[in-house]
Amino acid sequence: MFAPVIGLSIVGRAVEAGLVTVQTHHLLDALDGSGRADERPYGGGPGMVLRVEPIARTLDAILASAPPDERRRLVLTSASGPVFRQADAAAWAQLDRLVLICGHYEGVDERLLALYPIEEVALGEFVLTGGEIAALAFLDATVRLVPGAIDLESAAGESWADGASLDHPAYTRPPTFRGVDVPAVLLSGDHAKIAAWRREQSRLRATARNEKR
Repeated sequence: MFAPVIGLSIVGRAVEAGLVTVQTHHLLDALDGSGRADERPYGGGPGMVLRVEPIARTLDAILASAPPDERRRLVLTSASGPVFRQADAAAWAQLDRLVLICGHYEGVDERLLALYPIEEVALGEFVLTGGEIAALAFLDATVRLVPGAIDLESAAGESWADGASLDHPAYTRPPTFRGVDVPAVLLSGDHAKIAAWRREQSRLRATARNEKR
């Protein structure tokens, strides 16, 4: 699941340019012989729980080779955590290392959180089969904010760049399609009016979104 994202688009270009290094770790590689990465929960109940041992062994190997004074965070994808925000991506983009642990099944053995300084973060207020999709979203949102990954002007004008604003509507050719016209101001060539229109549209979008919540 990770290979296409790591090798393509903005993340792929950032990797190719040496701006970031992305490594994946398979929990089965941390098991002895035919051991399982999951087991049924103590106390009974449905589903399976990820065992603490293979995750701990993987984390130990990662941290053993890491500089002790590096800026890093350990994040577990979990529907129980606070919802991921653009501010999180911006903060993570400044780190030396970001470790994403993909939650799965009914969750991860809770002792993992007692043994390591792990933060739980959710992609949204819903449940996924596994944390890979959430981790891919976190990875993409973070890497694109690493300096040099994208144009600074593009990043500054995006939705949530200041924590609240939404990007303005965008249009391109043709000027009319199925009876719907591009707003005349965008064809006027008056850059001051265009900038003012875009600011107002961004404000209206944010206001409309807040009213729906």
